[in-house]
Amino acid sequence: MTRTLITGGAGFIGSHLAETLLGRGQHVTIIDDLSTGSLENIRHLMDHERFRFAIETIGNEMVLDRLVSECDVIYHLAAAVGVQLIIQNPVHTIETNVMGTEAVLKAALRYRAKVLVASTSEVYGKSEHVPYAESDDVTLGPTARNRWAYAASKMVDEFLALAYHREHELPVVVFRLFNTVGPRQTGQYGMVIPRFVQQALGRQPLTVYGDGSQTRCFCNVLDAVRAIAGLAETPRAVGQVFNIGSTEEVSILDVARRTLALVNDGEESGWREQISLVPYAQAYAEGFEDMLRRVPDISKIGGTIGWQPTIPLDETLRQVIAYYRSAAD
Repeated sequence: MTRTLITGGAGFIGSHLAETLLGRGQHVTIIDDLSTGSLENIRHLMDHERFRFAIETIGNEMVLDRLVSECDVIYHLAAAVGVQLIIQNPVHTIETNVMGTEAVLKAALRYRAKVLVASTSEVYGKSEHVPYAESDDVTLGPTARNRWAYAASKMVDEFLALAYHREHELPVVVFRLFNTVGPRQTGQYGMVIPRFVQQALGRQPLTVYGDGSQTRCFCNVLDAVRAIAGLAETPRAVGQVFNIGSTEEVSILDVARRTLALVNDGEESGWREQISLVPYAQAYAEGFEDMLRRVPDISKIGGTIGWQPTIPLDETLRQVIAYYRSAAD
């Protein structure tokens, strides 16, 4: 029976992954310092006989070593996430991501554990070559802008993980997540869909950054964790990088419209009056750069494990709306 460790397992994605792996009969241990994760995300798992939880940072070498020594597979999700957090705390972002990944890889090497490293679509930077394929060149902005610190730190994570594979034959898989969304995601760090849903339910204007024409592809977290678990079970995935995301491209303005329609039982009249456009400089910082489009090429993961996303955006929005309505009750 597989013994799994999830770093950052009390977070949005980590908690859903823990559920999925427990459902597959695995023993699941998570480590999370609760800096961005939440006990509420995993409270329903606490009494499960195959679940354990350590409230600790992965920077605690003694605790991390013990947990890694007892596992077969590590899903390394612990990271500084969210554009808002990245802009406000660039030192924390770089140190958490790079040093955390280094600590996990060193521990994994001692016990020859397989490691799946979570990366991000941010590593593609502001490349205009859409859809993004794993072998594409990347284009980042200048180091003077904090916006690119997160992308650069995750690129270092990828380089380091793949170096451990090449030099030490450590079984490593890197996956790049594209705008993963669903229940339990917080809007606290700039995530757009939970922010829209909370604003719509609170009868507040939906804040759209820029002019709203920028497009994204939102992947339901249940689809994403199915892909992550599938990569862990596939020997052919070792030593490679994979995109995980939806290919349903939608503008942020349209996401706002859909959110309002679903909250208001299909009523779409007057939706533009319920939206407030906020300049990037006001939302983040002067000189902030955003990408006009961000679309993944998912042919590689499809060819490797046969994965495709199955949950459309409107269904995901319904799930998030139901989650926040339930939380309010």
